[in-house]
Amino acid sequence: MELPQTAGSESSDEALLRLYAKGDGRAAIRLVNRLTPMVFSRANRLLRDNAEAEDVTQEAMLRLWKMAPDWQADGARVSTWLYRVTSNLCLDRLRRKRGVALEEIAEPVDSRPEIDEMLQAKDRAGALRKALDLLPERQRHAVILRHLEGWTNPEIAAALSLSVEAVESLIARGKGRLKSLLIDRKAELGLEP
Repeated sequence: MELPQTAGSESSDEALLRLYAKGDGRAAIRLVNRLTPMVFSRANRLLRDNAEAEDVTQEAMLRLWKMAPDWQADGARVSTWLYRVTSNLCLDRLRRKRGVALEEIAEPVDSRPEIDEMLQAKDRAGALRKALDLLPERQRHAVILRHLEGWTNPEIAAALSLSVEAVESLIARGKGRLKSLLIDRKAELGLEP
């Protein structure tokens, strides 16, 4: 069976999903290869635990396969639907874990050799992560999607069930709060000449 082609000679996620629903195993493989890294990255960013992120990724992909025969695009993209499922699965896991104190969660150990640039990049990432953690949940999700994952405001609005204006407001408030949280650390993080 020939896969329908779109711009860039890639088949759309929606076309691949429809082909999978009709029994095309090659379409399933292409979808897995295309979508799994996005799902895992999102889950790992929210959960900060590779094993948990792998479990969520597997569950999200299983849900995609189960709903494939009934897929109704209705203007939504498969990746947007899958992002929302992934986020909800992660939020469910985080809610169940709320009883664990932050101090009890072990920091991952980096076994790579330490050099100045790696340390500074790690410090910057850690400072950003801590500052992001201080944002309200919806602001944090909007800022991460826009500035770390490269989503457009309309895509974020669809994924979070908000208006584009609400997304713009969340991002602006989130960026303003991040700036105020990090402004005093510019020199320490090597961000001043």
